Amino acid sequence: MEKPITIESPQNPRIKAAVRLRKNKVRQETGTTLVEGFREIQRATESGWCFKELYYCPELYLDLHAGDLTQQVQDRGTPVFRCSESAFRKISYRDTPDGLIALSPLVGKRLDQLNLPESPLLLIAEDIEKPGNLGTILRTADATGVDAVIACDYKTDLSNPNVIRSSIGTLFFIPVAEASSDEVIKWLADRGIQSVAAVPDAVMEYTSVDMRRGTAIVVGAEDEGLSEKWKNAADVSVSIPMLGRNDSLNVSTAAAVILYEAVRQRRTRS
Repeated sequence: MEKPITIESPQNPRIKAAVRLRKNKVRQETGTTLVEGFREIQRATESGWCFKELYYCPELYLDLHAGDLTQQVQDRGTPVFRCSESAFRKISYRDTPDGLIALSPLVGKRLDQLNLPESPLLLIAEDIEKPGNLGTILRTADATGVDAVIACDYKTDLSNPNVIRSSIGTLFFIPVAEASSDEVIKWLADRGIQSVAAVPDAVMEYTSVDMRRGTAIVVGAEDEGLSEKWKNAADVSVSIPMLGRNDSLNVSTAAAVILYEAVRQRRTRS
């Protein structure tokens, strides 16, 4: 590896600029977010993702291949900066950093940038607040082969560093987009994609809907569920039977249940 620039002080302007990226406003203004962790950066690199900068601290490496990954990122033309432990910990938002943080372009596409197959399976997440839930939804989408995830009217943006972390970098493997609910509703209608809204008190159960055609499963906020706008606009509303004392599932769990039903139907397509 060529000898990189070394940053010793936590007060270095680059370090301070990186720390500010924890705020959504700054991320949107700069078009940049933070990707921390060996696994997350490795997955992004495997998908062909290009970073703007890479900061590393060998003293904090937890993976034997961290040095190789650092070299791989640098070989792609990304500027790299070696940090002292104190400078690196200033940027890090993890309790146990592993010595790698990248500055990345924002991950969300526009709706018109999505390249979808015939009869796509989509997941739409409205107004999700907790990064952990959105990250888990992205991992489930990857596991079920979803063609795209769309976040609309969101409280937590897809490029939130904690969303990237909780997705374990899987959002770099699947198309993701951000738009308003109005935009998404019109976009689905224009393409003839049916919207299936997850609503706890819906009469129809999720297993009764044919999801072999182009389908978008729509899930809503953790506390109040889907908005009236989506309930009114959806082609069909479905519920998951609740046989215990609770009346609903966690949003990421509900998404997983319905998505796997869609997978089951599509794998048994006649």
